[in-house]
Amino acid sequence: MPDIALRAENLERRFGGLRAVAGVSLDVRRGEIHAVIGPNGAGKSTLINLLSGDLAVTAGDILLDGRSLRRLGPDRRGRLGIGRAYQKTTIFGASSAFENARLAVQARAGRPLALWPRRRAEQATDGLAEAALAAAGLAARGGIRADRLSHGEQRQLEIAMVVAGGAHVLLLDEPLAGMGTEEARTITALIRSLKAGRAVLLVEHDMDAVFALADRLTVMADGRVIASGSPQEVRRDQHVRTAYLGHGDPG
Repeated sequence: MPDIALRAENLERRFGGLRAVAGVSLDVRRGEIHAVIGPNGAGKSTLINLLSGDLAVTAGDILLDGRSLRRLGPDRRGRLGIGRAYQKTTIFGASSAFENARLAVQARAGRPLALWPRRRAEQATDGLAEAALAAAGLAARGGIRADRLSHGEQRQLEIAMVVAGGAHVLLLDEPLAGMGTEEARTITALIRSLKAGRAVLLVEHDMDAVFALADRLTVMADGRVIASGSPQEVRRDQHVRTAYLGHGDPG
């Protein structure tokens, strides 16, 4: 049986008379990267906002390890293990990379680890922050102010903060946006490394990166799922090619 971490069941979101997401179902499995693609206006951003709790669901349900999240906000979902990286980085620019990661660890505990003896708590917090920075390729950059990091490094830092927060389901919203070739290569390798022991849902427009990274794909158009399966199956799907006419061919 597949190890399903996050499941969307017939999700719907209406804005007045507009159904931005209409009956979308998908599974995000541990050890896999599940990419959601589609032309502009397909409903991808709305879907990830529903999964993270930034938008309320009109109908349907979201299950984390079988538990309904429908009535929970983003903070509660974060403490249960859902972490999100946004299209625009959400870091504390005046603080160092290490301090950003450390804050994420403290937020994970819901308090500054005050239940432990102070010195032990500080050591544990620092260790988790350092491990998250190392996992994101920033072990040597912890002392740099976040707003002095390059665009790619800031994206790495945001991902490090998600990891430091203890997320085991990662929602990555266009992590390669605005990057040059070398930065994109670094982030692509980082995303690939994140799926070990975690479930990763990726929304991305860079089709080369998507087909290099994804274990499974869901394709959306007009708020609906038009195809789902392996990258090879999606490449061959005529509905996908039709949806992308004028928007770029995913193959």
